Amino acid sequence: MPVATFVRDHIGRLYRVGETDVEVSGRSRRTVLWAAWAAMLAAGIGQYGFGAVIPELSGRWSVPELFWALALWTVCQAGVAFPAAWLRERQALSPTTAMFAGALLCGAGLLTLSSGFLLGYSIFGGVGAGLVYATCLGTVVRWFPERVTRKVAFVSGAFAYGSVPFVLAAGVLLRPGDLSGFLTQAAIAVAVVVAVAGVLVKDPPEHWWPPDVSPREWALDRARVPNRFALKEFKPREALRCGTFAWLYGGVMFAAAVSLYDLVYVPLFVGDEVLGAVALATLAAATGTGRVLVGWISDRVGRRRALVWTLTTGGVAQFVLLHAGNYTAVLIGAALAGLGTGCCYSLLVGLVREYFGESHGAQNFGLLYTAKAAGAVVAAVLLASQGPTFAFVAAGVLGLAGAVLTGRLSQPGRPRL
Repeated sequence: MPVATFVRDHIGRLYRVGETDVEVSGRSRRTVLWAAWAAMLAAGIGQYGFGAVIPELSGRWSVPELFWALALWTVCQAGVAFPAAWLRERQALSPTTAMFAGALLCGAGLLTLSSGFLLGYSIFGGVGAGLVYATCLGTVVRWFPERVTRKVAFVSGAFAYGSVPFVLAAGVLLRPGDLSGFLTQAAIAVAVVVAVAGVLVKDPPEHWWPPDVSPREWALDRARVPNRFALKEFKPREALRCGTFAWLYGGVMFAAAVSLYDLVYVPLFVGDEVLGAVALATLAAATGTGRVLVGWISDRVGRRRALVWTLTTGGVAQFVLLHAGNYTAVLIGAALAGLGTGCCYSLLVGLVREYFGESHGAQNFGLLYTAKAAGAVVAAVLLASQGPTFAFVAAGVLGLAGAVLTGRLSQPGRPRL
């Protein structure tokens, strides 16, 4: 039986080496990765699939009311990230327990939506998706410490493009009166997939490091790339007092507002249900696949620069959508919107770890992720009650403002020059 040893690198980081993934958990870390991917694939339907059923729901509620339902869902989904991370770090919440709870709540959210209970969809579905999101990302970070950003991008991308089949099916197959049965089947499928994934998701020992990668050589390589180690391990309350956190929070908040506005209004703006579903599917697919691409780019040009590029793209996309004169232009605008504001989330885990350290990375990420909830409120108040001309222009301005704010980011304690 291999014996674990602990080593430190040139900046004092601790690594547990000498044990394989199978030896410490009884399963390959790739199995955990694919289980997390499948769970995110299913849980994302609650967010990205909601826009596909809005044409059917709009007969009972106004579009602003439906937007507020999605905004509350987002507040619950983003708001659960910090308490979930806090409980996990204190070993009060295991990954399997969190996933089982997430499976039950995600299914309940879709079931309550099928019966016309919007509040149940928002609260049950939002909290359930938040538990799945936080658990999957937290587990992947622990299992792939040498490739955090790429693996997080791979898993978080599934949260977006996993809804594409649901969106297309809703646009092509859904008929008046079929919504209840359609959502009931989706609820059962989502709950089963997330629950099965929960059986496979398990954390490695603290500080575990893969034996085939030399941690000291890896750390030295990291010192020569654009994304450097944090200069200090920030506790959550220390990160909140840091100016860098405020700039980053504002950028993510504006990006979230634009992204959620597009989810609801892009399919409605088109005017045709089938084409609207195709546009929404394009947006979701571009968001999911774009997260993987942006994660790869950020390893080479730096995460701050990649974040500025994505938010700029998302802001420009709003003006493309507003002036889209034909179906091709609408699809191009939807793709740019997905590649822009929707892709920023794949960079946040890496940015938090590189700006504020890894010891409290999950909690700091949970705090930053609440910016998505704040963005949902901004979108509901500022954009949902306005006409498309004003709203798309305002969304474009918000997206570009987010790019300006994140352009001011600098690693705490390190001079900009």
